[in-house]
Order: sequence, then structure tokens, then C-alpha cells
Amino acid sequence: MNDLDPLVTEARAEFAAALTPADLENAKARFIGKSGRVTELLKGLAALTPEEKKARGAAINQIKQQVEGALNARRSELAEAELQEQLKAEALDVTLPGRRRGEGGLHPVSLSIERIEAIFGSMGFDVADGPEIETDWFNFTALNTPADHPARSMHDTFYVEGGHLLRTHTSPMQVRYAVQHVKRHAERETRGERVPEIRVIAPGRTYRVDSDATHSPMFHQCEGLWIGENVSFADLKSVLGDFFAAFFETNDLNIRFRPSFFPFTEPSAEVDIAFASGPLKGRWLEVGGAGQVHPNVVRNFGLDAERYIGFAFGLGPDRLTMLRYGVNDLRLFFDGDVRFLSQFKV
Repeated sequence: MNDLDPLVTEARAEFAAALTPADLENAKARFIGKSGRVTELLKGLAALTPEEKKARGAAINQIKQQVEGALNARRSELAEAELQEQLKAEALDVTLPGRRRGEGGLHPVSLSIERIEAIFGSMGFDVADGPEIETDWFNFTALNTPADHPARSMHDTFYVEGGHLLRTHTSPMQVRYAVQHVKRHAERETRGERVPEIRVIAPGRTYRVDSDATHSPMFHQCEGLWIGENVSFADLKSVLGDFFAAFFETNDLNIRFRPSFFPFTEPSAEVDIAFASGPLKGRWLEVGGAGQVHPNVVRNFGLDAERYIGFAFGLGPDRLTMLRYGVNDLRLFFDGDVRFLSQFKV
């Protein structure tokens, strides 16, 4: 038996008694530190003869390796114990249901626009979409709006570089759609044949310098157009009456036209509705504007104003949404408050 074996046994015992990495490092210092017992034995080799030094040095190195092996083994045990404690503390019950992301929903105004498109689609109207940054021609000139019209003022219209502007209504899409429609059927017009009727609505975002409880710098409009050879004001009232009845899901409402002025229609009218029941019973509410398309606008479509006639109308999806859901402040739709918007999730 090597006379150094008890040293290994003692080291293993102290290492095993160490309960933390710090305790283990203190125990290590007592055996193989700078002043440790094994280190002192190695220093004592200097006093031995070469032959004794060779034999004694080999024995001490063997003992040192055994001590280091015991030390590393205990280090692994403590690290494993620490890992297990951490895993226990951070354990996850994988049998529990996961945390699902909340499901979103369409914005209430988007719901209204989808509803508007579906109702007019059932009446044979196409849906047109186009640029929100418009040219002066499509936004004003083609719609018979003269250069001195108040709508062209910078106090009402957002102008951008290059002579363009943020569209103040979606009526420019009526012009764009009608012009393309006429081009597609140009040969018929040349032969004197009837060009198919134009029925289109143009919902979308519009922009004006306006902001209060019932107005926003950005708002939505839905413009409509019906052009043919025999389209009358009676057709206009019938279409809008059917639309409002379908949109609000009630026949208990009245519709009226009030004389007004729009440069692109003549005659022109404001459109009001009144419910026969509910919290708004008997109160006339303005919901849009309409009128017979001005002959100059018809000509800008590329059609013969003596032959083709029709009507145009403009509705405010924001206002219709307010009426349908009983909201009294337009700004709530654009504040982004999830508590408010989540009420409309379907």
C-alpha cells in the first residue's frame, strides 16, 4: 500500500462533503492549491537524491492525478445537481393548453364597406378601386369643378409634390372606370350601337383638411354611378331606398331629397333618411349626396351627353357605421383602442 493513499482518501472525503462549488474550491486549495498538501510534497522533492526523486515524484504525481480526478468528479456531481434544481424550478407542464394568440377581426368600417359592396353587387354594380394620390384632372376638372371652386383651396385639400393631391372624394374612380368602359366598347359607339350601361361603386379612403367629433382628415366614401339611355331620378331613389333598407335591415325608414348643389351633378340633392322606430325615430339624418350627372361630366366620360344620362351618389361608410352601431364619435374608429374595436369582431 502506498503511504500516500490516505491522502487520496481524505481528499475524496472532503470533496464529497462540499455542498457548493465554493466549498469544493476551498477543499481543492487544501490539497492541490499553491500551499496544498500535495503541492508541498512536490516541493519536498528538491531535498532528495536523483534516484529517490524519480521514484517519489512518480508516486506523488499518481496521487495528484487521483485527487484531481476526484475533484473533477465532484464538480460534475455539483453541476448536475444544480441543473436538476434549475429544471425543477422552471418545470413546464406540457400537458397544459398553450397560450393562443388573440384572434383579430375586421374594423367596423371595413365590415360596413363589405356590406355596401355586397348590397350594390346584388343590384348589378361593379366595384372599382384606384389611386389615393390623384391628378387635378380626375379629382376636379373632369368632374366639372372649376379652378375657383372652394374645394381646390389648400384649406380643404392636401396637395403633394408634382401637382398631385390626396383625393378629396372617390368620384375620380367614376371617371376612370367610365373612360375605360367607353374605350372597351368604342367600336359599338362608332357603329351607333348602344354602349352597355355603366353601374359602378367606388369605396375607399379620402382626405380633406377637417377634424372634429364627426369629421376626420382621413375618412371613407363610397361613390356610385349609373349611366344609361333611360336612367332617371326615380331609379336613383329606388336604388338608394333599397340599399338603406338592406343595410339597416329594416323597411321602417323614410328617404327624402333636399335641393343642393354639386358641380358634377345637375340637379343635385342631399339625401336624408329617418327611422320610424328606435332611438333616432323621426329624426332626419343626412347620409349622402346625389344628383343627375352633369352633361359636361358625361362628355368627359367620352359619351354623347344628348344620348346618355344617369345619376351619381356619394355615401359616407363612416357615418353609416356610426348609425348602424350607435356610435356618437367618429374619432373612436381611428383611435385604435382594442377595447372599442373588439366589440365588432364577428
